[in-house]
Amino acid sequence: MSHPIDFHAPEGLLTRGTVLVVPGRGETPETYRRLGARLAFDAYRVRVVEPPGTLTSRQLADALPEERAAPVVLLGADAGAAALAALYAHDDAPAADALILAGLPAPAPRAAEAATWDDELGIRTACPTHRGRLSEDTGVRRGALAEPVPLALLAAAYAARPTVPTLLLSGERDPLADHTALAELAASLDRARLALVRGAHHDVLNDLQHRSVAAEAVGFLETLREDLVPRVAVQSSTW
Repeated sequence: MSHPIDFHAPEGLLTRGTVLVVPGRGETPETYRRLGARLAFDAYRVRVVEPPGTLTSRQLADALPEERAAPVVLLGADAGAAALAALYAHDDAPAADALILAGLPAPAPRAAEAATWDDELGIRTACPTHRGRLSEDTGVRRGALAEPVPLALLAAAYAARPTVPTLLLSGERDPLADHTALAELAASLDRARLALVRGAHHDVLNDLQHRSVAAEAVGFLETLREDLVPRVAVQSSTW
């Protein structure tokens, strides 16, 4: 988990928390530069690490910035989300205050039918900016979505019962997701929220809806600071 990318709160603002981002299959820290900058703009300290082959709680502890503010939130995408969730199936759970799991693959792996790079991009995202960044990043491994996530890892991820607040994010048009299984997972947790992003594909953090998704993540981060009581409650609405 070397060569991370760091994002800091604007100068003069109190840092409101720390987010460690674990990418998914084929991705690099550069994949999350837009998300990192957006969360940092809202005064969160963000570190994006290289996607690990395996993941342990000790690796996560070592990867966290030495200077960090609470709450400490672990955010994983795709296989990174599965790896984070799976840690909570064991006694060696990470020392974190919350989880964000984005694009968690189905418990029974679904094939990414992508014969070409354009096909893989179609599974990942409809955002032209994200497509361009993935295509221009020489570190991105093309064809990675065709590599199955280990069954044992997925089984552990869906069997895990994190006791920390957990936000699950899934794209409505993600062909690699099982929305029924995700709903069942969310319902099995004491403090979980499942957000389905309309029209979004597998790379739910970086698709066309990335601004709304980042706002959902920031809202979750802010709610953590208030014992999960939202600061804003809609009293009435005509739309």
